[in-house]
Amino acid sequence: MSPSKIRVVNTIWPADSIEFCPHPSFQDIVVCGTYNLESSPVTTNEHTYDAQLASKSKQVRRGKCLVYQVSTDKNTPLSPSCSAVLGIADSEGNISLHEWKPPQRRLDLLQKISCAPDDVLCLSLDWSNRRYPTSSLGSLIVSLSDGSLSLLRPCSQGELAISDKWHAHDHEPWIAAWDYWDTSVLYSGGDDLKMKGWDERRGFGQPTFVNKRFEAGVTTIQSHPHIEHLIAVGSYDNKVRLFDTRKPLKSLMDVDVGGGAWRVKWHPLAERKHDLLVACMHDGFKIIRFGSGAASDEQSLFADGASYEIAKRFDEHESLAYGVDWSFKQHTSGNETLIASCSFYDCALNLWCG
Repeated sequence: MSPSKIRVVNTIWPADSIEFCPHPSFQDIVVCGTYNLESSPVTTNEHTYDAQLASKSKQVRRGKCLVYQVSTDKNTPLSPSCSAVLGIADSEGNISLHEWKPPQRRLDLLQKISCAPDDVLCLSLDWSNRRYPTSSLGSLIVSLSDGSLSLLRPCSQGELAISDKWHAHDHEPWIAAWDYWDTSVLYSGGDDLKMKGWDERRGFGQPTFVNKRFEAGVTTIQSHPHIEHLIAVGSYDNKVRLFDTRKPLKSLMDVDVGGGAWRVKWHPLAERKHDLLVACMHDGFKIIRFGSGAASDEQSLFADGASYEIAKRFDEHESLAYGVDWSFKQHTSGNETLIASCSFYDCALNLWCG
């Protein structure tokens, strides 16, 4: 794809998340989540005369999942499509699973799971089988605005069911993520300025570690799909930190990305395993390349004082840089990959290459 950027669509409602499908048959599918907070009058009966109550309004949360099929033909616009199995975390405490129906080009609801009352938001979810794909559903870890985490496992009927739920953070846990190399292990981060580790084999009564060395809330965590024991962690404090999970209390290196790091995504291909995509909220989107010109062994590439560079930045969005993801398919010539990004108040979704 020759254009460096394609303005794809106005998402109408504020856009806050975006993901490419990793399924080998559907890597041309990209989904975008939107979130809109509306107000509606409070209904009162004829005997209610409390003027203050009558003047209040109830906030209604609405959202849509926009699904597109990406064409590499620049003369062909994107057309709405669907995904293989898509997990959606909504703002009313639910996780819903939807199946891709290629002939009908639509999402069909498979299952809806209530993880919390409808005044609690599901803030994040992560599949356990990203590194080791399974023929059936993987497990899900879900973080909730009441401070809890919910673990959903496949049951005998083939559906997901809540197997564990526990209080994890004193403020919103913005992120919960699997260790892709050991799916008994989980990580979470929250607005209490803490990152925590959890191990199902030890139970969830106590975390395996608590890292308090953050200057603001922890917003995003991703296990590296090609390098064991390495995770990237983003925070509102404008930094992305890399950790060896065997020594999770001291970071290997800190990178100031210029804006609050809302999402981090390692490149899905092994040949570009040193590239990290970051949604920097107030400072656009960036590709951080670690160890450029350094020794080839992983320990040197990510050691304290090792080099890194901003390989590319994308500043075409006019609002909070929230959602970003790499395509799992090489659409472009050379070593570039198609990237989808979305931003909030300007309701924008973009495609670009990096």
